[in-house]
Amino acid sequence: MDSTPQTVEVRSGTISDAQSINDIYNWYVTHSTITFDLTPWSLEQRQNWIGELQNTAKPHHLLVASIDSVVVGFCYNAMFRPKAAYDLSTEVTIYTQQPSAPRGTGAALYSELFSLLKTTSLHRAYAGISQPNPESVRFHKKFGFELIGTLQEVGAKFDQWIDVAWYEKKLDEDSSK
Repeated sequence: MDSTPQTVEVRSGTISDAQSINDIYNWYVTHSTITFDLTPWSLEQRQNWIGELQNTAKPHHLLVASIDSVVVGFCYNAMFRPKAAYDLSTEVTIYTQQPSAPRGTGAALYSELFSLLKTTSLHRAYAGISQPNPESVRFHKKFGFELIGTLQEVGAKFDQWIDVAWYEKKLDEDSSK
């Protein structure tokens, strides 16, 4: 068995990554409370989503992590809220292939994303983390996010109420953590 560490390549995501992104994301839809989507996305929905994300004039990014050309994770930043006064804020999201994405995949994705965001006029990043999710909380804290509040029982999935903790990161300071 080859014990050589796998090299994770991070690059901009494209419409050709839609099926791979869907495979990763739809696992979370059907197996977890990490996303509040209740039904898996179709390929057409994902392709439209990627097109909309990439066709905005705003500084939005979609990144994928791959190993030997196989996508094992993705992250993106997008509009925080649809009102113009929120334009300098962004929401970030990350998903990795379960359970096979190698350790460090998420860190590679977020490191690249925050390097890109550092070059924009964006002021704050927000991450909503459904609870409980101690791994995601630790991960976001590692990247400089701080808890700003929790919406209690804001969602329902799999016959249970779910809280969402909101985390904030200042982007106009050192974003390379």
